Formats: sequence, C-alpha cells, structure tokens
Amino acid sequence: MEIILAKQAGFCFGVKRATQMAFEAADKGGQTFTLGPIIHSPQVVRKLEEMGVRVLNDISELETGTIIIRSHGVASEELEEAVLKELEVVDATCPFVKKAQEHVMSLSQADYDVVVVGDADHPEVQGIVSYAKGKVYVVGSGEAAAKLPRMGKIGVVAQTTQSFENLKNVVLECLKKGGEIRVFHTICDATAVRQEEAKELAKEVDCMIVIGGYNSANTKRLAEVCTELQSKTHHIETAQQLNPAWFEGVSKVGVTAGASTPKWLIDEVMERIGQINGGKIY
Repeated sequence: MEIILAKQAGFCFGVKRATQMAFEAADKGGQTFTLGPIIHSPQVVRKLEEMGVRVLNDISELETGTIIIRSHGVASEELEEAVLKELEVVDATCPFVKKAQEHVMSLSQADYDVVVVGDADHPEVQGIVSYAKGKVYVVGSGEAAAKLPRMGKIGVVAQTTQSFENLKNVVLECLKKGGEIRVFHTICDATAVRQEEAKELAKEVDCMIVIGGYNSANTKRLAEVCTELQSKTHHIETAQQLNPAWFEGVSKVGVTAGASTPKWLIDEVMERIGQINGGKIY
C-alpha cells in the first residue's frame, strides 16, 4: 500500500506562531492561562495543561498572572479588560485574523455597514465582529446574504478559513444590496492551498485520512472537500482512531491535516497506517 502525505499538511504560520508563543510563556512558569483554547487541537491544549497552562473561558475569572490570547483572537472588550487589569498579555492572535479585525474597525469608523462572511458561532468570527462599532451582519453563504436588508455602503471581510468561492457568492449578493461596496480579501492563502492540494490528492487515492480537531473549522472543511471527491474519507484526531478495515483492498491512501494539527500527531498516524498494512510512505 502506498501512503501519500500532502505537502502542506499541518500547522500554518499563524498556528505555529501561536503555539510557540504559548509554550515559551509556559516555560517561564507563574500563573499562565489562555483565553479559550490556544488552537483547535485538544492534544496541544492538553500538553499545555500538563505544563501548568489553564484554559479560561471568561477574563473576569482572572485578576493576576499571564493571559495568552489564542490564535483565533478574542473580542475587543476582553482585550481591553486584560489591559485594565494590568495582566501580562501574550497576544498570539494570527496576524491574518488581526488584519480582518482592523479592517472591520476601519470600515465601521467610515460608516460602512459590515458583512462578515463566516460561521457566527466560531470564536474567530465573534472576535472580528466585536471590532464593529455600527451595524454588522454575519452570513455563511450567498443564500444567507440574499436575505440582507438594503444598505448604503457595505464593507465585506471574511473569516480567514472561508473558501474564496463562498466569499465571491456573498459579494455578488451584496452588490444587489448597496450602492457602494468595499471588499477585503482576508482569506488565508494557507487554507486555500491546503484545500486545493487535498482535492488533487483525493482524486488519485482509494482512501483519504484527514487529521485534526473535530472543533477545527478548517479541518472539517478539508474533510468535506475530500469527501466530495473520495467517499472513503475519514476525519480523525489521533492514530488510535484508525480502523484497519478502512484499508482493506486499498492500494493508495492519502493523508492530509488541518492547520491546527501538530507534526507529531501526523507522524503517529503515518506510522500507524504503515503498521496496519505494510505501507510505503511517500
């Protein structure tokens, strides 16, 4: 059995940066916390907890110590509260997410109604929305954008893990809703590259394994695009979840991983697949 690993599998720049900052903060000791999970990888969060870094869901729970801002960013008022409390702040917000936050703020200050393309329940989107001082709408698709009210000036930004196709569909609907449209392309290239690479790999293999947290939006999207092309696609978090039956009669298996998946998890999965069916890794 041939095992092919996607070239761009695993940590993206923003996640690698955030994780490194978190582990460096943990090494310094003292009371250290993250506001929400640092990234959407339960295994990385667990390693940080073993080093004494606790996850807080509300900044009000903390009066002293170091607070690490997760890669997805946080709401503007949460960051302001941390500063007012004179906490030591390690801001590990992905620079691409930070740019989306800045665009929303500038659009809002210029009296644009803001449309954010993304998942309203995702922490990244919730943080981005908080930087708007006027009207702001979150839409997940062109169909949802078609229900937006008429507006004078519309500013559009996207959750960094959205597909370009979805952003385009929303923008086309917004063109029908306002007299002036400003669009900022805030989608991270790493997301698009991973998805395109995964699509090509899924076309040439008999089975596809996607590694990453079940709470990771970009990993779930990778699994979706692979499933569209290869019905034998399996989304897992760890090597222990691999089922030997998946590889019966399989001559080629493709492996990819979300942007929050550490290399050591990918290595464990690759090794386990090789053990299951004597695979040769490429």
